[in-house]
Amino acid sequence: MTDTITLTGLVATPPRHLVTGEGLPITSFRLASTQRRFDRSQNRWVDGETNWYTITGFRQLAINITGSLQKGERVVVTGRLRIRDWAAGEKAGTTIEVDADAIGHDLSWGTSTFVRSISAAIIDPAASSEATTAEPSDEATAAEPSDEATAAPSEVSPEVLADSVAAESVAVPF
Repeated sequence: MTDTITLTGLVATPPRHLVTGEGLPITSFRLASTQRRFDRSQNRWVDGETNWYTITGFRQLAINITGSLQKGERVVVTGRLRIRDWAAGEKAGTTIEVDADAIGHDLSWGTSTFVRSISAAIIDPAASSEATTAEPSDEATAAEPSDEATAAPSEVSPEVLADSVAAESVAVPF
């Protein structure tokens, strides 16, 4: 049985990214989640205990974590919970891990700007087959840069798309 959990907290360590020998991208970080409660006797908010989780993302999520999250940012994480006991010599403990399905900034604490991943847009199965087989028009290849950012993927020439990916400045409509 798989338990799904949603957590909020602080990214406590810089995300660590690696790619396995088989080409699988993996990114992990520690999440510190502290419950706050209002203490009526002191008439103020107080921190409870902090729970620590190891968050791991795979594939495109791993790549997006690396480009989006930094230590100290507040996030919301949802994923599959795994609890493991461990022992190393005389020390023993319990590790709580979450295989993340989705991660985002916690907008209760600030704002965020979304930029769709180019690779996710290109391999999006919802895209029509015309978008992948259409020839770019002369107008699309001669478009102004502001037009490129809002053009549909089928209207952007391969050269413009390659330049945009390199500059990481293209916004793909969804």
